[in-house]
Amino acid sequence: MSGWLDRVGASASLLCALHCALLPVAVAVVPGAAAGWWAGRSFEMGFVVFAVALVVATVALSYPRHRIGAPLWFLVPGALLLLLGTFSEWHEREPLHTVLVSVGGTLVAVGHLVNLRLAHGHVHDAHCGHCTPPARR
Repeated sequence: MSGWLDRVGASASLLCALHCALLPVAVAVVPGAAAGWWAGRSFEMGFVVFAVALVVATVALSYPRHRIGAPLWFLVPGALLLLLGTFSEWHEREPLHTVLVSVGGTLVAVGHLVNLRLAHGHVHDAHCGHCTPPARR
């Protein structure tokens, strides 16, 4: 289940980062682009809540399996940047908001990919053949 959540989380976070980075360009090129539901504040708030909930769920499901904190180095700062960029007064400052949510979404996506690799990659143990002790002479 956590592998599926990580894949959804990484894909959604990358799409979120692209959305946040490209929306100002779309509005400048096509002024009517800001009128769509996908450019609205409620859509963004809902998406960020979804992304942060996905972060919590994947960490809760996969950390007990790999017990490595590396995904948290990306997921926690990324989630915090998303929350700050969306729910603080910085949301009204367009360049700052765009940077916060774009970087936050990218960090969350990278964190999901790291978590996926750790939780579902090759596990080195006594049965894999790579970790057998060298033969003694």
